[in-house]
Amino acid sequence: MTLTRKFRLVLAAAALTLTAAPAALAQTAPATAAAGPLKIGYTNVDYVITQMPESKQIESQLKDYSTQLKNQLDAKVANYRKMGEDYSKNAQGWSEVIRADKEKELTNLQQSIQEFQQNAEQSVQQRQQTLLKPVYDKLQKTIDAVAEKNGYTYVFNSDAGFGTTPILLHGPKDGDISDLVLKEMGVTPGQNNAAPAVSAPKPAGTTPAAPAAQAGKTKVKKK
Repeated sequence: MTLTRKFRLVLAAAALTLTAAPAALAQTAPATAAAGPLKIGYTNVDYVITQMPESKQIESQLKDYSTQLKNQLDAKVANYRKMGEDYSKNAQGWSEVIRADKEKELTNLQQSIQEFQQNAEQSVQQRQQTLLKPVYDKLQKTIDAVAEKNGYTYVFNSDAGFGTTPILLHGPKDGDISDLVLKEMGVTPGQNNAAPAVSAPKPAGTTPAAPAAQAGKTKVKKK
């Protein structure tokens, strides 16, 4: 899933559902006829955002942030593995009290790793939303400007999101204002490749199995 597929700009025309759009346009037509013909355009939000220079900057910042979190997670996992190996080697020689205490430490550390990974994933998503908001605001203002300059009454999103039906199901090529939007922002269409997705932090390697006494109770969560 790409960066822009996770978080989409809700364009002004998105409020028109596929079933309601024809009726709404029909009601609007008489009023607009006097001012001129109804002109409908569309744009691919995913394409436009991946072409914007801000997209690569955001990916770089998210990658750095994700790497920092991953390093912290890896350190926790390494500590857990070390404790697990120590338990496996020495558990038989420990008293019941010491063994129970070590098992509790391992269990608590496993839970800490699980919580850290879950919180890290949420943190990356929140950081992503924060960084993308000004991009969406800029894109919306530019779409508004292009629509006004070129006389578009409505502008639809031709790529409404991952797993959802696009607002626009068919349209003429000359109705695509994506490149006009990019040029309005001073961006040459097609100059940037799609930005790579940033993965949420995951621990490196495999954590050791929990001690026999605890094996059925806890396990480090992996995704």
